Amino acid sequence: MKKLIMIAATSLLFFGEAPAQKYQNSKPTKTEMKQISPDEFATFKVSNNLIMYRVVFKNQYNMDVIGHLFIPKSFNKNQKYSAIIVGHPMGAVKEQSADVYASYMAEKGFVTMAIDLSFWGESAGEPRNAVLPDVYAEDFSAAADFLGTRPFIDRERIGIIGVCGSGSFAISAAKIDPRLKAIATVSMYDMGSASRNGLNQSQTLEQRKETQKQASEQRYIEFLGGETKYVGGTTHKVDENTDPIQKEFFEFYRTPRGEYTPKSSSPLLTTHPTLSSVVKFNNFYPFNDIKTISPRPMLFITGDQAHSKEFSEDAYKKAAEPKELYYIKGAGHVDLYDKTDLIPFDKLESFFKENL
Repeated sequence: MKKLIMIAATSLLFFGEAPAQKYQNSKPTKTEMKQISPDEFATFKVSNNLIMYRVVFKNQYNMDVIGHLFIPKSFNKNQKYSAIIVGHPMGAVKEQSADVYASYMAEKGFVTMAIDLSFWGESAGEPRNAVLPDVYAEDFSAAADFLGTRPFIDRERIGIIGVCGSGSFAISAAKIDPRLKAIATVSMYDMGSASRNGLNQSQTLEQRKETQKQASEQRYIEFLGGETKYVGGTTHKVDENTDPIQKEFFEFYRTPRGEYTPKSSSPLLTTHPTLSSVVKFNNFYPFNDIKTISPRPMLFITGDQAHSKEFSEDAYKKAAEPKELYYIKGAGHVDLYDKTDLIPFDKLESFFKENL
């Protein structure tokens, strides 16, 4: 015990409290909130029972994060509501899947917000499509900053839903932000493991090192002002030889079903991260210390036919109670992006109403 006290005291001496007071910014973070019409968005449908807003707020690094806020028309300004933050699949934007979850959960009585992660969609960050998982996780905490300072939100009742790659970013955020009281993931990808090892451990160490070599050489090119190179992501055409998983993503991202290109981006770049930054996922270990989230509850949802279900199963195995692994019979990975007849909204509703 004496040793622990000494360590704690040393930490305080090292970090100090005076600097926080000395350099405190006296100006509050600038935020914007403007009502918008959902009619301009083709990838999801918003109920007439909801009001939709475009919101702008800063993350801790003074970068603009853009979100869509959904509030039930039955909203009572004299009440405080539970809130849910929703993150989009890796490489996507809020209009692709995240808004679907946010709008449907708002119909269940929550105030919800789908966000664009930094470097993607409307949110700030250059170069576009850069990989920086710590900042992605920070964006969830920044969303909690915004919601927790609204007079109509109970800051003790904020939860998160992470779809695909955002599942791993949401977990990364929750490990160090206890304000996030309940965590649900859907069709989760552990972007660290997927980057290092591939699906089902299909990538060799030599292949990983080759990508690292290419990325580091590309840094020289970009440092000298050369063209940014993009990799991975979803193919733009398919044929009989296309990998089935690529076909699955193509049917969402490259067809009217889910295609959405922000005004600031090129259709040829959607879903594609930069080569020079993508290896940062090699250092991303979201499930390390996942057990420390307990006793806050975790819900892992995956299709029983999903190519990605290994990640939800791994997270569930490593997490501490309370936790639940919930399979959707007959569902694949991308099915749970937008197929509202398969997405278990009733399960999500009960999970968050019980835990927020």
